[in-house]
Amino acid sequence: MSLRNNIDEDYKKAIKNKEQDKINALRLIRSAIKDKDISKRSSENKEGISDSEILILLISLIKQRNDSIEQFKKANRDDLIKNEQMEIDIINQFLPNQKTENETEKIINKLIKDNNLENLKDMGKLMGFIKKNHPGEVDLGLVGKIAKSKLGN
Repeated sequence: MSLRNNIDEDYKKAIKNKEQDKINALRLIRSAIKDKDISKRSSENKEGISDSEILILLISLIKQRNDSIEQFKKANRDDLIKNEQMEIDIINQFLPNQKTENETEKIINKLIKDNNLENLKDMGKLMGFIKKNHPGEVDLGLVGKIAKSKLGN
C-alpha cells in the first residue's frame, strides 16, 4: 500500500475513533500533500507526487514543527510545544526508521567510492544520490556535515 493510502486510512480511522488531535495532524499532512500535487501537476503528470516526494515533504513538516518548538520555548508556551510535539509523533509514524550516524557514514563512503566523487563540487551529486536512493532514511543535515568532511580533503 502506498504512503498516501496509509495516511488516508489512518485519517479515516481517526475520524471513526473521534481522535481530534490525530484528525487535525493528518488533515495537515493530507493538505500539504494536496498542495504539492497541485504544484507538480502537468499534462504528463496527473498522478501527483510519488512516495519518495511525500517522504521528503513529511521530513520538511517535521523540520517546521521543530523550528516552531524552538520559538515556543523562547516564549514559554508549553501548551503549543506539546501540540507541535504530538504532530511530530504522528508524522514520524509514516517515516522509515532513521539511519544512525555510523550507517549514514557507510552509505556516504560507498557512494563516494562507487561514483568517484572527489571534492566539494561533487556535493550536489552526492545529495542527489542520497535523496534518490535513501529518501526519508537519513538526516540530510547529518549527510551534509559528514560529506563536507569527506569531500573537503
